Amino acid sequence: MNPIASELNQTIMASNRHVYEMLSNIGKELFFPKGILSQGAEAKEKAYKFNATIGMATEKGKTMHLPSVMSMVSGLAPREALTYAPSFGIMPLRQAWKEAMFQKNPSLEGKEISLPVVTHAITHGLSLVSDMWVDPDDVIILPDKMWGNYNLIFSVRRGARLVHFPLFDSRGMFNLKEFDLCVRSQAKERRKILVILNFPNNPTGYTVSPSEADGIVNVLADLARKGTHVLAITDDAYFGLFYEAHTLKESIFARLIGQHPRLLAIKLDGATKENFVWGLRVGFITYGASLGADGKQTYAALENKTAGAVRGSISSAAHLSQALVLKSMASATYPHEKQAKFEIMQERAREVRRVLSDAKYRQAWDMYPFNSGYFMCLNLKTVEAEPLRVHLLDTYGVGLISLGKSDLRVAFSCIDKEDVQELFDTILQGVKDLES
Repeated sequence: MNPIASELNQTIMASNRHVYEMLSNIGKELFFPKGILSQGAEAKEKAYKFNATIGMATEKGKTMHLPSVMSMVSGLAPREALTYAPSFGIMPLRQAWKEAMFQKNPSLEGKEISLPVVTHAITHGLSLVSDMWVDPDDVIILPDKMWGNYNLIFSVRRGARLVHFPLFDSRGMFNLKEFDLCVRSQAKERRKILVILNFPNNPTGYTVSPSEADGIVNVLADLARKGTHVLAITDDAYFGLFYEAHTLKESIFARLIGQHPRLLAIKLDGATKENFVWGLRVGFITYGASLGADGKQTYAALENKTAGAVRGSISSAAHLSQALVLKSMASATYPHEKQAKFEIMQERAREVRRVLSDAKYRQAWDMYPFNSGYFMCLNLKTVEAEPLRVHLLDTYGVGLISLGKSDLRVAFSCIDKEDVQELFDTILQGVKDLES
């Protein structure tokens, strides 16, 4: 094992041995190399005459660039747009995102968390989690309504086994009973379990209530107290898009921290959906655990391992994207801009609910509960989802996503409010076409 990795492991073990034991075999081996990058950083600080370290080109001490490229980038200097970012991410953005996290999650007050490490959006962040914390044959617990890419990330790439529980009970609420049964049955067979908590949920657009969140936390904390290592991964891709009063308005990540030394929370979030910058691919990975007095050193060790995983995969996320997100967050109009877009999304969600309250749709489908995010799902009663999807696309030019035999996902995020009625009337007509 590399001496740097060994030193990081010792730091983690000194603060919380359970966190070290949860690392995958790869995670235990990971480290951030003290090689070209660290030498280059030292030279950047001290080399006042010539700096011939980093693989970038300069002219008269400034970043070399093509004017045709920079002419399309307004408000940023070439060094902010074109240079390599650190594998950890640029420090001002990491600090700004952490500060915003505390503002958006009041339950974090008084708690210690790591400094976020920048990822190439949340999919990359989940892939890093998979490398660092998942070994072949580990179990990942998810609801039956889930984002399909989890299978590629955790099962195909890492050989983990996905185990499901039904997301909803007969009342249309989070199925805490089945969740409890599922995690406890898996805990009987293994020392470590991993749980993915994705709210707002993709594909259903459901977010738990505060009481449902407390129930989830209590189940996981109880398992930890009884000796199971619990790694709770919160996929907060659609964070902030909460449309109803009864939904939890913060990440369940905040409630998981400090519950027990055997419970580690990992938060994946990003500007991707929160700031409506999908193609910029800026995400974050943040750790929350019960640590001793040297907790800051332990978080630094986890950040170094995470940056090592970034370095060994994509090297770093794009500096241009990070700079754009940071500049936007610092803008005086930023809060007002976000609120305006939120209100548009909320109006669309409420229009969907209003339209679907019409009794004419009830023979064709049931609507899964939704209160947040980008999506909602229909549970078809009389026809199958995939033939209906193809028929709607070929006959009416309407594109939807079929999930399994009976579920149809509708992304109201890309449907204007005034078009919602026509969309669902067209779907209903498609059902009638297939029925006849």
